[in-house]
Amino acid sequence: MVRPADPEGAGIDWLRTLVAKGSARLQAAHLRRRPSSAVQPWLHLIALDTSGSMRQGGRLAWAKGYAARLIEQAARAGDDVALLCFGGQGVELLLPPGPARTAGTARVRPLGGGGGTPLAAGLAEAERLLRATRRQRGAGAPSCLWLLTDGRTLEQPAAPGAATHVVVVDFDDPLRPLGRCAAWAQRWQAEHRLPEPLSS
Repeated sequence: MVRPADPEGAGIDWLRTLVAKGSARLQAAHLRRRPSSAVQPWLHLIALDTSGSMRQGGRLAWAKGYAARLIEQAARAGDDVALLCFGGQGVELLLPPGPARTAGTARVRPLGGGGGTPLAAGLAEAERLLRATRRQRGAGAPSCLWLLTDGRTLEQPAAPGAATHVVVVDFDDPLRPLGRCAAWAQRWQAEHRLPEPLSS
């Protein structure tokens, strides 16, 4: 996505704009601005699949790059971020919920992959974190769960309910797609998104 000229400087909230844009081409109607008055930051919780299937075809590297750009965007917007990964080593919280810092991308780069896909456990931990953060920040605190996965699991977890918005970023094999990410998004009434490059 190419960032358009912004006559008001850094007034655009880019992560909220990306959520509003979805898979469409960026238009002026998608732009979300941060008011000058103090507002509650969004929490962007990134759940990254590091299972063995994600290592195939460079999908894990692609997803790691996507996660790193989300962290950078959150830092620019003044939002909060959390990062957890789920794979053969179970579920691991790499960045607890807190103000986003571009230095947080360093936690993504060394991640390896392997083993199965404990999707249900990963989403359960994401739900726990989102609920705990909502209790601290108030019921109206906005949040977005970003699920970065190839959908290569037989688990059928329940719809995540604690986030204001859910985005399933689909890293399935484009040559032999299973379509599970799209099916989950439809069932959960979440947004389904292919991993197009984010603005830098």
